[in-house]
This record gives sequence, C-alpha cells and structure tokens, in this order.
Amino acid sequence: MAESWTAKSSLLKIVKKNENGLAISIVEEKDASEEDKKIKEIFTGILCCNKKLLEEAISEVNNDNAASEFYLTDIVSIINTKGFRINTCIVPNDEVKGANTKEELSELEGIYREMKANDLLNMGITISDPSRVDVRGDVSAGKDCFIDVNVILEGDVSLGNNVSIGPNTILKDVEIGDNSKIEAFSHLVSSKVGNNCSIGPYARLREGSYIDDSAKIGNFVEVKKSTIGDKSKVPHLSYVGDSSIGQDVNISAGVITCNYDGANKHQTIIEDGAFIGSDTQLIAPITVGKNATIGAGSTITEDAPSEKLTLSRKKQKTIDNWKRKKKQ
Repeated sequence: MAESWTAKSSLLKIVKKNENGLAISIVEEKDASEEDKKIKEIFTGILCCNKKLLEEAISEVNNDNAASEFYLTDIVSIINTKGFRINTCIVPNDEVKGANTKEELSELEGIYREMKANDLLNMGITISDPSRVDVRGDVSAGKDCFIDVNVILEGDVSLGNNVSIGPNTILKDVEIGDNSKIEAFSHLVSSKVGNNCSIGPYARLREGSYIDDSAKIGNFVEVKKSTIGDKSKVPHLSYVGDSSIGQDVNISAGVITCNYDGANKHQTIIEDGAFIGSDTQLIAPITVGKNATIGAGSTITEDAPSEKLTLSRKKQKTIDNWKRKKKQ
C-alpha cells in the first residue's frame, strides 16, 4: 500500500480499514464516496494470499459496480467477510507509483534517475549535475571519480580510482582503469581501458576494444575489435579495426586499417615501436614490423619489414603551361 497520493486519474484503488488497522475492502475511486476519497492510502496492485482462499474468493467476484466490471480487488472484502485478517504494508510512494500517461512515466523515470544518481554519490563519485546522469545498469567505482553532465552508463560499468568521464559520453559494459580520462562526446561499448589512458574527445570504442596502459585514443578515432598496446597513440581521425597494435606505436592522422574485403574480415598487426605516417591505408591481412616506418600517403598491400622505411607513392610532377578551367 502507499500513502499521501494526489489523484490524477480515475484508476486509484482506495484501501478502507477498520478500527484495528486491518483492511476490509478496496474501493475504485469512481465507486468511492466523498468520505472514502479522504483516505490517503491506495492499493499498489501487490497482494499475497493463500491459493485455495484466493480461488474461493475469485469465484464470488461480481460486476455490481459503477463500471459493471469484475474487479479482482473485490476479493479483499470477500475474504474479510469470511473472518480472515488482512494486513497491509506501507511503502514509499516512489517505489510503487504507477504510470498511466506519458507525463507520469516521465515523472517515474526522473525518480529512478535521481535514485541511481544518489547511489553514485554515496559511492563517493563527484557528479557535476546529478539530474543529468542516466544510470541504466550496475556501476562500481574506486576513489575520487568524476562524472560530468549528460553521461549515460549502461550495463556493467567499472571505474577505477581517479577516473574522469567528460560530458555527453556513453559507457556501456566497459571497464576503465585508474587515472584514465574519457573526454567529451565519446562512446565506449564492450571495451576495456587500462590505467593512465586518454580517450577522446569524440572517440568511439566498439565491441572487443582493449586499450592498454598509458595509451591515447584521440578525437574522431574509431577502434573495433582491436588491442592498442602500452603507450601507443592514435591521436586523431583514424580507423583501427581487427588489429593488434604493439607498444609505443604512433598512428598518425587519417590512417585506415582496411580490414574488410567485401566478404571477410582480416587482421592488421603493427609491432612495437612502429610509426605509421598520415593518410596511410593498410590493406589487411598485413604485418608492419618492429620499429618500421610507413611513409605518409602510402597504400601498403604487403608486409613492411622491421627497422625500415616503407612507402608507396608515385613521383610528384609539375605540369608547365597548365591553366585551370574557368566557368563560362
């Protein structure tokens, strides 16, 4: 049962009690007298009863009411007339409040959001604005974590110590290590981020992404089903898919691991210490050796050996006496 309600619809079921505080009947609001409507206790729809007694009471339910409907709640008065005690349990309104309109559903969502935000605060997490954090799963956190506005936490989310989550970020089924920072507008799903990492802003980690300690995934970078090794960097504007990236690797702007041939996915392996120049396409399956360098603007279709520079470019040329066409 719930107390202190405010009528917004004709669907309320009022609990009437005797002088001993035992329930004697449940009355639909449309059938209630003015005196009944002064009662501030309603039925929440939860009832526990002996099966045999319930079956007997149901067989006696009739539709002698204003709506000519059969009300299951009439079993309370039927059971009462048989001499049985009917106890009630008072619970907070917010735990049992119903929703019959979109407005009421939105109100319930707000209550739930506040409850979940309070859980985070009680863990010791600092939240920029508790009214603008959505928790849609289970969250665990270490010490001194911070969550900015408009963050969505879904599924199982684990935050280490001193983790910072920037605004407008979505985390779903992720684990984030100590001292890591997730910048604004990033989207992480089914991924694991190590300690001392920097992710974003505007980064996307898709399913199966593993970012090892002290790695950096920068703005407008997408990682899918890949491992990024310790201290490796993918600073901006790149796609890394189905790849194994070693330690201390630098992947420059605009690099694409071309993992899909139209039918199957293939793996790219980049070994420790490699440097991949800007605007490079690595056509998988392919391996870039340890400490190898790939020249900017290259399309690499074969394995690149360790400790060497590999590039693929046509020789630049300048055409004399050439004139750009002009609009007529």
